[in-house]
Amino acid sequence: MVGGLIDRLVAAAATILTVAALIAPAAVLAAEPALEPAGVPRRIASLNLCTDQLLLSLADPEQIIGLSPYARDPTLSWAAAEAARHPLLSGGAEDVMVLKPDLVVAGRFERRATREMLARRGLRVVDFDIVRSVEEAKQQITRMGALVGHPERAAARNAAIDAALARARTAASRSGLRVLAVSRRGWVPGADSLISSLLAAVGLVNAAAELGFAAGGFASLEEIVATRPDLVLVAAAAPVAEDQGQAFLLHPALDRLYPPERRLVVPEMLTVCGGPMLAEALDRLAAALGRVER
Repeated sequence: MVGGLIDRLVAAAATILTVAALIAPAAVLAAEPALEPAGVPRRIASLNLCTDQLLLSLADPEQIIGLSPYARDPTLSWAAAEAARHPLLSGGAEDVMVLKPDLVVAGRFERRATREMLARRGLRVVDFDIVRSVEEAKQQITRMGALVGHPERAAARNAAIDAALARARTAASRSGLRVLAVSRRGWVPGADSLISSLLAAVGLVNAAAELGFAAGGFASLEEIVATRPDLVLVAAAAPVAEDQGQAFLLHPALDRLYPPERRLVVPEMLTVCGGPMLAEALDRLAAALGRVER
């Protein structure tokens, strides 16, 4: 069941990242300013996995009245344990309207019809873009901190990311190694992605650019083998595949070229969104690179 969910999320990500640059958001959902005006919301609902995690990290628990359907999924949500304390929403407009929040936070490129309906009903809807860099992640943390009335928490989270960046740069004794991040069924995040930003932070190069992927795409086994990155980045080190999607990563050709000592392992829950979890992602990446280099 988890495998099917992740497959759907990966497929959706491919569509979202490709279309995002081509469409403009509806006027009714115009972007809010970087720092929000005074007036702290008391009842906040989230429709997006990434806004869930920002809320859980920065808002008071009593401010949160509902989270997205994936908030408690431990494979995707860094804050899954905290999310268990809050109700889950269906993702549709109806249950949100019943709750009567004074703020709804959501991802800009998903559930457009739902967001527009809520806005038409007079609810305040604030959208958050897909994060493609560490700096963008810090900006979103600052923005959410201002929205929920806790800028000091946002500053602390950003300071933790900066400290992790400094540790990662110190730990990276080699630079220029080519790394290909590969997940289920061969999904590869492109050059213009959060993964690229994280790799660059520790002196590594995302080999996805060599495959022509800007936002991301599915690479065949033959393409990966032909590209011959120095290392691969994966979300888990499981020796046995639970399903077909995971089996791609354990194919004999990849297993032979990229045994455990040539695989950097960073859990997907640390990279699927941009937020406070990036401090841990950077520490994991630096530690994994240190083991490879030894």
